[in-house]
Amino acid sequence: MRTLGLIGGMSWISTRAYYERINKLVQQRAQPMASAPLVIESLDYSRIAAAKNSDDWDGVASILVESARKLEAAGAEGLVIAANTMHKVYDRVAEGISIPVIHIADAVGEAMAEANCESAALLGTRYVMTESWYRQRLVSHGVDLLPPDPGDVELVDGIIYKELMLGRVTRDAERALKSVITMKDKQGADAIVLACTELELVVDTDANVLPVFDSTDIHCRAATDWIFG
Repeated sequence: MRTLGLIGGMSWISTRAYYERINKLVQQRAQPMASAPLVIESLDYSRIAAAKNSDDWDGVASILVESARKLEAAGAEGLVIAANTMHKVYDRVAEGISIPVIHIADAVGEAMAEANCESAALLGTRYVMTESWYRQRLVSHGVDLLPPDPGDVELVDGIIYKELMLGRVTRDAERALKSVITMKDKQGADAIVLACTELELVVDTDANVLPVFDSTDIHCRAATDWIFG
């Protein structure tokens, strides 16, 4: 197995999910006592949040590039960034190191293409839902995306940053997301993309009116495939 580097802490909630899920997938594919060879840096998200809130994406990129270089120096042979929104600076990170970085949107797009899904609604932070850097990655895999609804953007972004990233999971958030997904079905979406690593906390991926492509699960499976080469 190859050693995977994991940039985490964005949030620690999603980092925990990555660690657990990758190890379970490795254990399923290898011997029962196996575990994933990982090098992890869990960043202090408050530094990233301060830069993001000031629209200082150069600052965000610098933090992640520094982390990626540390992981490479520590023996990582490949890398994942355990957050959808932080892939906004993916190119800077990939250019700053000599090991491959598995892009979360490419992993999702490949899974959707394999499932012959041609139309979907994207749910995540405002950056993911409204900006082209994530959407274009999915479109490049043959997926047509519904345009973002401003009301949904405000609602979902608020749930992510004010609740889920703080470890708060509420019935109100679960109901709100279920209503959004039901409306996307009426608007013609064939599927939902959960493009935030914490959204699975309030969305039942197996019990909705539409198929759900969970970016956390898909990214972890892609990472596990890479570990096994």
